[in-house]
Amino acid sequence: MMTERVLPLQGVHNFRDCGGYAVSGGGRLRRGVLWRSGQHHGATDADLAAIAGLGLDSVFDLRSSKERASHPCRRPQGFGAEVFLCGDSERVHAPHVAAAHVRPQRTPESMRENLLRAYTGIAFRPELQAMMRGWFARLSKDGGPSLIHCMAGKDRTGIAVAMLHLVAGVHRDDVMEDYLLTNTAGDSEARITSGAETITVVSGPLEEDVVRVLMGVEPEYLETAFAAVEARHGTVDGYLEEALGAGPATRERIRGVLLEG
Repeated sequence: MMTERVLPLQGVHNFRDCGGYAVSGGGRLRRGVLWRSGQHHGATDADLAAIAGLGLDSVFDLRSSKERASHPCRRPQGFGAEVFLCGDSERVHAPHVAAAHVRPQRTPESMRENLLRAYTGIAFRPELQAMMRGWFARLSKDGGPSLIHCMAGKDRTGIAVAMLHLVAGVHRDDVMEDYLLTNTAGDSEARITSGAETITVVSGPLEEDVVRVLMGVEPEYLETAFAAVEARHGTVDGYLEEALGAGPATRERIRGVLLEG
């Protein structure tokens, strides 16, 4: 059963509907067609049944091939959605895992600094930009419900969803609200515990307060990404058009498909 916009699952965390927000000019994003989540490696059979019930048309997996190989996603039997896989770059780890891998000092403060540093460049990662362009193109064709996810469903997925929201005309305050829902959506303690297990395989043991920083999101992270985009492209709209191909015509097609009311 949906709790607000969160689909409560046992082995898949941060699974939620990112529709429903009002947009400029009137109307709002449809519900039940835009989903985001963390990886599905730990999905239970009950989780798979719930996911199958969403009728997904497409899945955009933002993880690297290394992440996919170490934590392959479970999919429902007879899963009919088309799955799009992210290409590789020199960054083989999720931003929060890479941040934890920096040594020797690993404190909450240093992890926060590492994540802020990651967000200065995250919107310019070629493989992530390619996936966002593909996602926008798919959504503009009204193929049906779509899911986008990465490992924790918070950094790469957070940027992708934020950019889609802006393409559709969602207010920046609501863009931030959706981004920050990662911290409270579903069973946050189970999400943090699951994330810690994945992170420590790469980084070694970490203090709990360090893990909590790595598994959370903060307004400054997304604001840092926006500032970097504006510094390079003048405006966020300039970035959407020049880097992601979301000019006025594409934006109108996406709005035509995703908006109601």
